[in-house]
Amino acid sequence: MTYWELISYIDIALFIIVSATILYLAVFAIASLFYRHNEIPKARTRNRFIILIPVHKNGTGAEHTVLSALGQSYPQRLFDITVISDHLDEISNFRIAQQPVTLLTPNFKKGSRAKSLQLAINNLPQFKIYDIVVILNGGNIVEPDFLERMNDAYESAGTKAIQAHRLSQNRDTASARLSAIFEEINNSIFRRGHIMLGLSAASAGTAMAFDFNWFRDNIKTVTTAFDDKELEIRLLRQHIYIDYFDDIMVFEEKARNAEDFNRQRRRWLLSQFTTIFRNILYLPGAIFTKHYNLMDKIIQWMLLPRLALIAVILFMSVVMPFIYFSLALKWWVLFGFVFFVFALATPNYLVDEKWDKTFYMAPLIFLSSILSKTILGKRLKAYTNQKL
Repeated sequence: MTYWELISYIDIALFIIVSATILYLAVFAIASLFYRHNEIPKARTRNRFIILIPVHKNGTGAEHTVLSALGQSYPQRLFDITVISDHLDEISNFRIAQQPVTLLTPNFKKGSRAKSLQLAINNLPQFKIYDIVVILNGGNIVEPDFLERMNDAYESAGTKAIQAHRLSQNRDTASARLSAIFEEINNSIFRRGHIMLGLSAASAGTAMAFDFNWFRDNIKTVTTAFDDKELEIRLLRQHIYIDYFDDIMVFEEKARNAEDFNRQRRRWLLSQFTTIFRNILYLPGAIFTKHYNLMDKIIQWMLLPRLALIAVILFMSVVMPFIYFSLALKWWVLFGFVFFVFALATPNYLVDEKWDKTFYMAPLIFLSSILSKTILGKRLKAYTNQKL
């Protein structure tokens, strides 16, 4: 095999992988445009909620999460709050303990969100009966009518799991803006678009409500640190539909610097690969039995991550003209098309004069993590951490 043949095969292979990913995203991005808000009918009964808030180490904003959860218009006798503080600082623990909530302070040698949730479920009072469990992360902020709307949505959905609309409350740096845009692209493609085509919405692991009995039975048997993925695949394997409600808002603070941004992406990438290897064997059965939700989810996890997608397209668009000019043309077309797809999936309030600049900085944020110990990496980190 000659050098030119090797380059050609690599080019074709990358192009097929990238094109398949973009085509998948495009189908659901277009479908999301037809999503229309439907008024949620008022629930006939009021369910009893338990709100679980796991916080790990330097979790920021846990106190604000507690205060926003306490300030609900929903009757206080119908909801309780449990905070699981895994190595949170003493001052934060003290402030949280002053509130009418249950505070658990485990001393896990190697903590995880799954262990925190299992501890919370195991320590709930036996005499209290709950209907719905709500999962919030430290730093999440909910509106005063959050539980009221969740109660209405839960009865309206008629399923055991619903996902609320997560969105960013800060967009003051390149990393925060990119996180905010990616979050809304997730909502458009993996939630609104999927709902429109009759498929289950993607689980975010937080800002979610579950049937209490189902959650209690399943969280106890979670064995990995990626409880969100494990619970999601269990829901789908049990043919439980995950509904999505776009008008139930949960605000969260996004990572402001490149280091935190890339740390999140590395964790998500690890969880994605781990979940694929654990569940890919279910794909043939899902195809054979026409279990479309399970089939779609496994295929979705096999897609190229968006940060890597942008990096590959930009790299090939810049490098290929110097190797073989005609091979670069298709990458330039793909470059324009992927930005068109992302624009379709991005809400209007995020598409401004900084929108394209934010995407151009994505590879730089990615490189700053890879080259973090070098002079170039430090300069890229300083540049990407600055305000746009």
